[in-house]
Amino acid sequence: MAEDAREDRLRLIRSANVGPVTYAQLIARFGGAAAALEALPMLAARGGGRAPQIADRDLVLREIARVERLGARYLFLGDPGYPALLAELDSAPPVLIVRGDGGIAARSCVAMVGARNASAAACRFARQLAHALGEAGVTVVSGLARGIDTAAHAGSIGTGTIGVIASGIDRAFPPENRELQERIAQDGLLVAEQPPGTEPLARFFPSRNRIIAGLCLGTVVVEAAPRSGSLITARIAAEAGREVMAVPGSPLDPRAQGCNLLIREGATLVQSADDILEAVRPIDPRALRAPPVAFGAAPPADPGDAERAAVAALLGPVPVAIDELIRQSGLPPAVVQTVLLELELGGRLERHAGGRVSLG
Repeated sequence: MAEDAREDRLRLIRSANVGPVTYAQLIARFGGAAAALEALPMLAARGGGRAPQIADRDLVLREIARVERLGARYLFLGDPGYPALLAELDSAPPVLIVRGDGGIAARSCVAMVGARNASAAACRFARQLAHALGEAGVTVVSGLARGIDTAAHAGSIGTGTIGVIASGIDRAFPPENRELQERIAQDGLLVAEQPPGTEPLARFFPSRNRIIAGLCLGTVVVEAAPRSGSLITARIAAEAGREVMAVPGSPLDPRAQGCNLLIREGATLVQSADDILEAVRPIDPRALRAPPVAFGAAPPADPGDAERAAVAALLGPVPVAIDELIRQSGLPPAVVQTVLLELELGGRLERHAGGRVSLG
């Protein structure tokens, strides 16, 4: 990729109100990041908001230099080497910052997640599962958290593991996993979406969870409370059409309630690595649709004021599916998507999981 193209794409990604979905739509509409950057003020004005703060070129150049100093590199959506299964997500990260062996992401990958305060028995089982999967040639993906995540990485560090973090590539969280994180960067693959220097704030963990699920053919939950990040990861996997698997536990242990609930709702019950391999092997990772970023695509016709008003009138504080907006408005999908894009760039729209939107 040309240096100026890389800078423009990073500037677009780092600009205010430009999320993954908006980024992909802008690139598809304008054919490149430079043209999209020029169009941002006009689109935001149409959405009824102020011009978004566009990332400064010098700031982006400093980020690029910092990534290089850290021995890391960028993977842009649509480029060779970007994980194909992750590119399947509508909310695929426009760019990843990685350290390590990118080749292990091209193998069959399985996510393993669970409670941070997991029982000793569950951690041991997770470590054994991860080791067995690694021996079978499967890459184990997790989030480097305490408990099950740590056990999964420990069991697969010698055969292929991917650690996805919610911070910058130069931040370790929790601190006690600093050595493990560095070892994954050396012997496996370390993945971050946030720029270097970013602290692991709570709002970044759901984004990290979608990467964990998106990289994989399936997600295994070993121990989890009913309202936990692990179940969010499982839900994302299910929405993406991936396998959801869970290890059953005692009904007397609150840490097992989330897994037992998943099994009751149809998740595959896991008692051994063979159960996981049987669940994911029928899926052929080569059977993928094209990545969602279509460079050079012809821009759709701009919506008129009446069409903008019709879509805006259907929105409110309660999230609604985009498909429902299309159905009730009677407008072409491209027109509805363009109006939503303008509203988001104007700071008036929030996107939610499951392709839902609401007024911000």
